[in-house]
Amino acid sequence: MEELPKFPDLTEAERKALEELMPDDMSEIITSGIKRRHFLKLFAMTGTSLLATHILGIEQLIARSVPVPQQVPVLIENGINISFRVNGSDQKLMVDSRMTLLDTLRERLDLTGSKKGCDHGQCGACTVIVDGRRVLSCLTLAATCEDREVTTIEGLAVGNKLHPMQTSFIKHDGFQCGYCTPGQICSAVALMDEAKNGEASYVTANVRRKSGSVKLSDEEIRERMSGNICRCGAYPNIVNAIREVHGDKAVAQVWQFADGTN
Repeated sequence: MEELPKFPDLTEAERKALEELMPDDMSEIITSGIKRRHFLKLFAMTGTSLLATHILGIEQLIARSVPVPQQVPVLIENGINISFRVNGSDQKLMVDSRMTLLDTLRERLDLTGSKKGCDHGQCGACTVIVDGRRVLSCLTLAATCEDREVTTIEGLAVGNKLHPMQTSFIKHDGFQCGYCTPGQICSAVALMDEAKNGEASYVTANVRRKSGSVKLSDEEIRERMSGNICRCGAYPNIVNAIREVHGDKAVAQVWQFADGTN
């Protein structure tokens, strides 16, 4: 059988894993890239978060496979032109002046990692990072992001190298259904900078004392992450994941990979 041309953004490890799990879909994957229906099929087949490690970070693979399209100028009632930087890429587009950052990311830029949960700023599933600060993108107008730097879950990894927070969430099984996970991880990444800058929280013992950084206790982490809701109840594992990235090497791993490695 003639070998199909290799999809340029698919690594050998990813290709091998996909060939093992879903050989019938390889022709389409190689020629046009992995789609979200393939991702859902993989989860239905495996039913486990081990899949995330098996194919080296599915969200980043999908983000590479489906490049952000060039925006074609369109006429929109109440439209305004905005330019901002998303995951290191300059974007210029016209949006409705009332359009949220979340809808702009999902509907105009095809960055669907950020989820629309409550759409009222109460669940945290839509959390992204703007100029180093975490924001609720469902309550943030896209127009307010002019000339700003936006980072979504798709922009945290560098190639196939996951962000340390992503790796830690996988290691400590910090997710179950995964719907809230993009917002949880973005919030946790921004939280690290807040602690490094010594920013106080509601449970900080002495808010008047300025310190170089904050040592994150379990109580501090829970308070600072309280805006991100996980209906599956993976909170203890999320706390452990954040503690390890924060530098607590004593965090015990709650499970091991199938081959017995950590």
